Amino acid sequence: MEFRFEPIGFVKSGGGTYPQEAPRQAAFASNEGVIELLPGRNFEQALEDLAGFERIWLVFVFDRNRNWKPKVLPPDGSSRKRGVFATRSPHRPNPVGLSAVELLRIEGRSVHIRNFDLLDGTPILDIKPYIPEADAFPASRPGWRGEAAQTLREVLFTPEAAGAAEWILAHGGPDLANAARVQLGTRMPDPERQRLVRVDERRAMLAFRTWRFLFETAETPRVLAIASGYTAGELRPEAPDPYGDKALHRLYQKSGFPKPS
Repeated sequence: MEFRFEPIGFVKSGGGTYPQEAPRQAAFASNEGVIELLPGRNFEQALEDLAGFERIWLVFVFDRNRNWKPKVLPPDGSSRKRGVFATRSPHRPNPVGLSAVELLRIEGRSVHIRNFDLLDGTPILDIKPYIPEADAFPASRPGWRGEAAQTLREVLFTPEAAGAAEWILAHGGPDLANAARVQLGTRMPDPERQRLVRVDERRAMLAFRTWRFLFETAETPRVLAIASGYTAGELRPEAPDPYGDKALHRLYQKSGFPKPS
């Protein structure tokens, strides 16, 4: 038996672009965005009466995943794999996700949301109201999650690192501050699953796309500096530029922000 589904709309802003930028859960997020529903399908009528709900369920597609895994390694720092059906992993037989997010307001076919774990461009399959008396069971047994380490941590930035992240974002680069909060604040650092290199006993370097974070590996991680992941030779004018971002890296090299040492 086969079923076919078509998106009713797409997330258009507020989320990251790459899977490494997605918060591990909507409850760990701190963002605002909008879902644009498709025109010509009477979705304006379908949205009537939804505005009174504080939260909504989003049924969506993990569109950036191409495979599934029967067992996955959760981001809690342990080395034990879990059955995928006992996790929220995106690597599922059918790449369908479910997330409860805050509903801010509705304007025509635009559904404004807050604190969500969906990337820009994520296809939305359905929207349902969150009903507290039917959907919330806080006393339920948490299974293996009751034994897992807490992975939600604050991530600090030195003024220099925060300024560098803002500069890169303002000049058309990725949101590195958000990427650092996701990669360091919602999972335990793991060189098996992250491009992570230990610098010394208290510091490590984490790679995100073509950028690098130097951070302190304390209970509360602190980003010390941000560096280009390209070598001097790779930034030569005649060098290939497969990601189309070397002009920004060259400009950043001249910006005067402290480099990791």
